Amino acid sequence: MRREPEGTDAEPSTLWGRLACGWAAAFAGLHFYWAVGGEVGLSVSAGPLAAERPLWFVVAGLWGVGVLCLLGALLARRLARSGPRGVPALPARWLGWGVSALLLARGIGIEVLLLAGTTHLDTSVSVEQRTWTLVLWNPWFIAGGVAFGLAALRSRRP
Repeated sequence: MRREPEGTDAEPSTLWGRLACGWAAAFAGLHFYWAVGGEVGLSVSAGPLAAERPLWFVVAGLWGVGVLCLLGALLARRLARSGPRGVPALPARWLGWGVSALLLARGIGIEVLLLAGTTHLDTSVSVEQRTWTLVLWNPWFIAGGVAFGLAALRSRRP
């Protein structure tokens, strides 16, 4: 008989939802930091847009993505509830699967393109930006996709 350690409230069925929530909240925080003028990491993420910071990029690419990430954190929190049932649970699961698929497609797709050496796609992307994308950003997207997928899968269990 397997027992959970006393004093922990993280059941196996809620663990992935909590991880996905933390992932989305951290990503939202990073985008809000960049939106208010933070620069650390932005140049290797956004390239030339980081230096220019056009209004559309700040509004849609930083504030907008931050808000979407907060909505993702709320979704993950819903998926983390132990055994969500009823009508609201089904759309939450489907959204969880959709977020997972989107993050995995983005992370794996760009990773494959960069590893395959398709450098002719965009010459404005620096070598440093490609390196950071390979070793930090894409694995981060893949981790988020796995967390959301497992949260959606485990949300079916009571």
